[in-house]
Order: sequence, then C-alpha cells, then structure tokens
Amino acid sequence: MTTSVRRRDAVANRQALLDAAARVLREKPQASMDLIAADAGLTRRAVYGHFPSRDALLGELLDRGAAQISSAIADIRDDDPARHMARLARAIWLAIADVKLVAQMLVSGPLEKAVGRAVAPIRRALRDVVDRGCADDSFRQDVGAAVIARLIEQAALGVLDVAVERGISDEDAQRLLGATALGIAGLDWHDARVALDAVSPPHTNGDAG
Repeated sequence: MTTSVRRRDAVANRQALLDAAARVLREKPQASMDLIAADAGLTRRAVYGHFPSRDALLGELLDRGAAQISSAIADIRDDDPARHMARLARAIWLAIADVKLVAQMLVSGPLEKAVGRAVAPIRRALRDVVDRGCADDSFRQDVGAAVIARLIEQAALGVLDVAVERGISDEDAQRLLGATALGIAGLDWHDARVALDAVSPPHTNGDAG
C-alpha cells in the first residue's frame, strides 16, 4: 500500500469515526469509545490511533459543530433588533437541534475552555445585536448591554436543559429560546411574539410564547 493510499484511508477512517460519534452520541451521550468504533466499523485501536482520549474526540466534534453554527448565523441580518434576535435564536437552535443531547453534555462537561472558544462567534453575534437594540432604545435601558447579553447566554443554557428534559419540539424550543432572549432584552410577550412570528412559521402551541 502506497503512502498516499494509507493517508487517504486514515482521513476516511477519521471522518467515519466523527460521523459515527455524532450518530451514537446523539442518542447516548455517555456512549463508550468501543460503541463508537463498532458503529464506524473500526476497532478500538483504530479509534485511539486518531483520538488519544474521549475528550479529544468530543473536542473535535465540538469544533465541527461550532463551525456549523458560525456558518448558520454568519449571514443573519435584520434592521429591527428584535427580529434580528429572533432570527439568531432560531438559527442557533436549528443548528444544534439534531445534537442537543451532545450540546447539553458538552456545556456542562470538562471541556470548558473548548466550549468557550466554540461559542465565541455566538457571543459576538449576540452582543452586536444587543448593543444595537440598546443604542436605538429597542431594548431595555436599565442595565447595560453586557449584562443583558450575559443573562441571555445563561438563560439559553436553561432553555436547552428544559427542552431536553421535557422533550419539547424543535419548533417550540427555538421559539422558547427567542422569547426568553427577547424577554430578558426588555420586550413584553406580545411584542416578542410579533418578532418571533415574523421570522418563523405560525405558532399553534401557546407553551413557548
């Protein structure tokens, strides 16, 4: 076997492991490396040949997911800060919808620094829209933009936990995330619903506002 063939095989095996990890962890966040290897059709030895630890594998999955989210929010634009916030919440949730169990595990696990780097683009996008909303008086004026953005970030983790625990549908969950963010930014639930309706299909279940 030539060097180039071995290299192509190694790249293919690495990708197969990442794809298998995404599939397996989506249903079983605590799945072992053995289970991931079996799903990829590879040996345990092959797994550790690419990833020296489970955290290393999770870290690469985190980077891949972060790139997908960054791509999802990169082109979001809206002249109205409330609608912009609603679009941002929708895009972020839909980007993680298939891997929300993994996301929940990662944000509460040992990869704190890696998570911080991964969510940096989201934090920047959130802070930008909050700054704009505060500047044009669309958002609350009694606290600074930095506080509002931080509170929204913390509340988003709570929405993730509730959505997973209660099995909330992805459509309801993204609206709940948007409504929560807009509520923290100072909108009442009527105005929040108007912004949410403007960027998503008509809502039929009142649970998410």
